[in-house]
Amino acid sequence: MITSARARFIRVSARKARLVLDQIRGKAVGEALATLEFTPRAAARLIEKVLRSAVANAEHNHQVRNLDDLRVVQAVADGGPSLKRVQPRAMGRAFFIKHRTSHLTIAVSDEVNGTRGVLTRPRHMRIRRLPAAAPAPAAAATAATARPARRPAATSRGKSRAKPKEKK
Repeated sequence: MITSARARFIRVSARKARLVLDQIRGKAVGEALATLEFTPRAAARLIEKVLRSAVANAEHNHQVRNLDDLRVVQAVADGGPSLKRVQPRAMGRAFFIKHRTSHLTIAVSDEVNGTRGVLTRPRHMRIRRLPAAAPAPAAAATAATARPARRPAATSRGKSRAKPKEKK
């Protein structure tokens, strides 16, 4: 049975949380907790709380008695809203600061093949496998249709990159 726990609006960026989540994905719960305990990142403490909550949900909601069989089948950090702040700088300028948040989702399962029914990526981010295409008929045909090389563009000051003319 797949059981999940979710923590929303956590004050850690999703990018930093994903570094920790990649270490525990697919591991047994005991091994994942040991990994999180010795990971020297602030996100590890927050992820540990969510993982313990998922284990408690499995125990309470689905009467899972043997907690050694539980494995982390899904561990996702989605980006949340950013808290926007302004810090004054010299000469009247403003420096914008974004305090990023994230939504952490961890799913555990006691099934041997527990990944069934759990999406590792959202549908729009999945890699689509394309059928193998036939090889190109000839390299000469592609060379004939290739465009000629372009001249270098002018620089931002309006001058060309050509060498200056010599004085006579």
